[in-house]
Amino acid sequence: MLLKFLPASIRVITGFGLIGSVIWQVTDRTLNNNFRPFEYFAYFSIVGAVFAGAMLLVTGVRAFKQLDEGKRLEITRLSLTVAMIVIGVVYHALLSDVANDVRDGDYEWPVFPNEFIHTYGPILIVLDYLISQKAFNIRLRAALWVAVFPLIWLIFSVIRGFITNWWPYWFINPNGEAGVIGMLSYIGAITTFFLILGFVVLGLKKLLRKALVRQNNP
Repeated sequence: MLLKFLPASIRVITGFGLIGSVIWQVTDRTLNNNFRPFEYFAYFSIVGAVFAGAMLLVTGVRAFKQLDEGKRLEITRLSLTVAMIVIGVVYHALLSDVANDVRDGDYEWPVFPNEFIHTYGPILIVLDYLISQKAFNIRLRAALWVAVFPLIWLIFSVIRGFITNWWPYWFINPNGEAGVIGMLSYIGAITTFFLILGFVVLGLKKLLRKALVRQNNP
């Protein structure tokens, strides 16, 4: 019985971990007078963690009830799984060594919630997505939907940046050394990365599903 509900338990724990990490960071920054909500919630990692955490909690409860997942929910799971993978990869490749905002002074981010959002969360969510078997069997072309969430965030962030002259990440700042061309290049590369990952992750899930079917029906 315990093994039967282990995947659902991991999903709920991961969801609480992501939401809890955001709450932890907000609380810590507030206590240190360094919480700027309109900036904090503009970061893709935070937006992604909140949405992914909420999705995991909802689908985790459904998994405990042994409910199948429909097409829309499966596409949402795929999109947020890919988003969390990108959050982890981009953070470790481009952002982990970036200096804190000068307005933060000597403030240091709490280590564990930052690591959970950018490392443990992405690993757990992709493992959960690949091994879950109650999912709706969507077609491979559904992976195109993974670009919708990041593109909406990018459009919002660029428009906001031109209005406020503040950018959550240096690589989408057209006023940086690379200029507008550099910004567009990064946006294009990241969008392409999302799409490639979407097809890879969904393709892997389909292969695992077929392997399990063959194993159960020799």
